[in-house]
Amino acid sequence: MKPLPELGLVCISASNQVRYKTTTRKRLLSLEPAEQQRVLRHLYAENLRRLRIAIDFCQAHQIRLYRMPSNLFPFADDALGEDVLTEFADDMRQVGDRALALGMRLVLHPDQFVVLNSDRPDVVTNSIKILATHARVMDLLGLPRSPWALMNIHGGKGGRSERLISVIRDLPDPIRLRLTLENDEYTYGAESILEICRAAGVPMVFDAHHHVIHAQVDSYEHPSVATYLAAARTTWENSEWQLVHISNGESAFHDQKHSGLIFAMPSAYRDVAWIEIEAKLKEEAIAKLQQEWLPTLLRSGEQPQMQAVQPAI
Repeated sequence: MKPLPELGLVCISASNQVRYKTTTRKRLLSLEPAEQQRVLRHLYAENLRRLRIAIDFCQAHQIRLYRMPSNLFPFADDALGEDVLTEFADDMRQVGDRALALGMRLVLHPDQFVVLNSDRPDVVTNSIKILATHARVMDLLGLPRSPWALMNIHGGKGGRSERLISVIRDLPDPIRLRLTLENDEYTYGAESILEICRAAGVPMVFDAHHHVIHAQVDSYEHPSVATYLAAARTTWENSEWQLVHISNGESAFHDQKHSGLIFAMPSAYRDVAWIEIEAKLKEEAIAKLQQEWLPTLLRSGEQPQMQAVQPAI
């Protein structure tokens, strides 16, 4: 029988149980070099400890999908942090091994500064540098170079799909083999990002809320939702790893701002294995779905087997 969908926590919890530390570049650069390393060493150690807490938190709440924050190790993409990060290689591997042993997916969504098809070469270069750092973190955690440990980005600058495809094809394996693309609300809708994913050979992360805003349809039950969800699945070499996003509008159905909880879920999502919950109340939204939505799948005749899925490394 088909397993129930796994619901994913995004970065932090609504409570203070999962939180991370950071610092500003201005503050860091105001310090002497030795003090900069000391500050980063403390910050990296603390955030790695908190990643352990996040994994334990997810395990305790029956959550097997966790999106790590993009600033988990600030400044690791330049000389300030590269060497410091290496010092934590053994500890990072232990954390990653624990997640893998639990069958828990650790994924990333790099920030909005990653634009692989910018018309500015320096932006493209910096974007690849950011992705390379994220890939290095994934490698140090011992996570597979596959979409099991995906790094998800948007399409970027409009009207430059061919450039995006070209850049993706030339990315080094640690990035390319983990990369996924997501449809957005305005620039690259589901149809266009699907075409790009097929041409570039990367999986598509379907976001139903982005789709209804972009297509201006009035329900998650519009036939196009199920159509693009199924089409996106064909871009995943392992269809059981297909991951999607869900959010609801805060003040209206087409509101781009996310609501605190999830009140509407596409019925087509019952056939998806992994769903990231993009709601402001984080684990509270997941708990609501665990208590109200998932049982409806059981009552409708599904008899899922809740067993761990170990990725192929």
